[in-house]
Amino acid sequence: MAHTKTSFVCLPCRASYKQQYGDVHAGARERPCPRCTRPLVHAGSAFAAPRRRDTAAWRTLAVLLHAGVRFHKCRCGGPHFRPRTPGEVRERMAHARRTGESFAASLVRRELP
Repeated sequence: MAHTKTSFVCLPCRASYKQQYGDVHAGARERPCPRCTRPLVHAGSAFAAPRRRDTAAWRTLAVLLHAGVRFHKCRCGGPHFRPRTPGEVRERMAHARRTGESFAASLVRRELP
């Protein structure tokens, strides 16, 4: 039976790699980037990488991944909305600071009150 693959991202290289999610690298906690050997970040199975030269999209993605937001296919993985521009990220982060809501919850909120 084929194992499912999921996306891992190297933010400094702006690269995405599909790899098996199981214990393929037994004993290894972090997966190294094939280019720079820095640790890869798990992005989820429904992740679609932006173009490498789109720096604004990669900055937005970095904020999302560092806040713990992932891209999964099933509905159990969370809401389907993700901010796409740095402006959307800034307004959601300001909302989180004002209200005390967590950054991750504020980032995936479809509309701000």
